Amino acid sequence: MKKTYKIDVDCANCANKMEEAAKKTAGVKNATVNFMALKMVVEFEEGQDPKDVMTVVRKNCRKIEDDCEIYF
Repeated sequence: MKKTYKIDVDCANCANKMEEAAKKTAGVKNATVNFMALKMVVEFEEGQDPKDVMTVVRKNCRKIEDDCEIYF
């Protein structure tokens, strides 16, 4: 299952780091961040609850950029 989320991030480098953090999160099959559109597309592994996984993704992204935001 794929879902698109609105993000708030200040720079392209930080967006790239957020993408890498999301990809490394358990339950995420793949993730792509589009800095220009301020969107993150996340493909979840089968059987995963997107809300639970995104809570961890947000936590992991904030370790990199503490003022970033993912809206879900």
